[in-house]
Amino acid sequence: MDASLLYMITAVLFVAALGGVAFAFVGGSSAAAQKRLAQVGQSAAPNAQGGRTPDTNNLRRKNVQELLKDLEKQQAAKKQRPTVRRRIEQAGLGWSMRTFWLISAALAIGAAALSSITGQSLIVTLLAAFAAGFGLPRWLLAFLKSRREKKFTNEFANAIDVIVRSVKSGLPTTEALKIVAKEMPEPVAGEFNTLVEGLKVGVSLEQGLRRMYDNMPTAEVNFFAIVMTIQQKSGGNLSEALNNLAGVLRDRKRLKGKIKAMSSEAKASAMIIGSLPPAVMALIYITTPDYIGLLFSERLGNLMLGGCVLWMAAGVFVMHKMISFKH
Repeated sequence: MDASLLYMITAVLFVAALGGVAFAFVGGSSAAAQKRLAQVGQSAAPNAQGGRTPDTNNLRRKNVQELLKDLEKQQAAKKQRPTVRRRIEQAGLGWSMRTFWLISAALAIGAAALSSITGQSLIVTLLAAFAAGFGLPRWLLAFLKSRREKKFTNEFANAIDVIVRSVKSGLPTTEALKIVAKEMPEPVAGEFNTLVEGLKVGVSLEQGLRRMYDNMPTAEVNFFAIVMTIQQKSGGNLSEALNNLAGVLRDRKRLKGKIKAMSSEAKASAMIIGSLPPAVMALIYITTPDYIGLLFSERLGNLMLGGCVLWMAAGVFVMHKMISFKH
C-alpha cells in the first residue's frame, strides 16, 4: 500500500477519534428540564382550606427562596477546577506540594528509564514519561478522592441520625456535632472534627460548612449545608429537617445500588471490549515482537499507534457516557 494512502487513512482516523471524544463529552439539551422547573416554580400549591396562605408563610418562603438563590450563586462562583493542593486534601493525604512533585518526577524518570532500557523510540519514551509523571499521580488522587467520598457517604446518614437524636434529647447543635466527631468512623469524624474546631475559634457555621464542602464536594454535604444554613437564618424544626434529609440520603443510596445492579452487565461488557485490544497487543508483543515492533520503530507506525490510542479513548469515553447515570 502506498505511504500517502496510509497517511491519509491515519489522518481520517485522527479526525474521527477527535469527533468521538467531543461527542462523548457533549451533554444533552437542558431546555426541557429548565422548562419543567419553571412550570413547577410558577405553579402554586393550593391551601388545605382553599384560601390564601398566611402572610408569614409567604414571607418565610420568600426568604428561603432568596437564600437558596444566594447559595446557588456562591456555588456557581466556586465552580472551578480544584488545585493540586485541594485534590491532595480531598484525597485525605498529608502530602506537601514538594512531596507530590518529587513523587511525580520519580515516576516520570522511572518510566523514561524503563522505556529506554527496552529500546523504545524517543516519542514513546516521552509519552511514557508524561503519562507516568503527569497522568498517574493525578489519577491516583482522583481514585483516592472517590474512595474517600464513598466511605463518607456510606456513614453520613448515620451521622445525621446521631445529630437528630442529640437535638431531640435537648443538646445544642454544637454538642451534637461534637458527638459525631467523636463517635463516627473516618472520614466522617475528621470532617466534623474540623468543623467543630473551626466553630471554637470563631468561624461561623456557614463558613465551616462551606469548608466542609470544599474538602468533601458531594451532593450529600451540599444538602446538609443548605439545611443547616436555612435553619440558622430562617428558623424551623432542625430535628425534623435533618430527619427528612437522612431519609433522602438513604433513598439516594438505595437508588445508587439499583443503578449499579442494572448497569453491571453493560459495565462488564465495556470493560471486556475496552481491554481486548491492549491485551491482544501485549500477547503479540510477547510471542512475536518483530511482527508488532514496526509500530514502535517506524514513524508511520507511531502515527498509527497514536491514532489507535485516540480511537480507543473515544470508544471508552462513549461507553462510559452510555453507562453513567445522573441521579
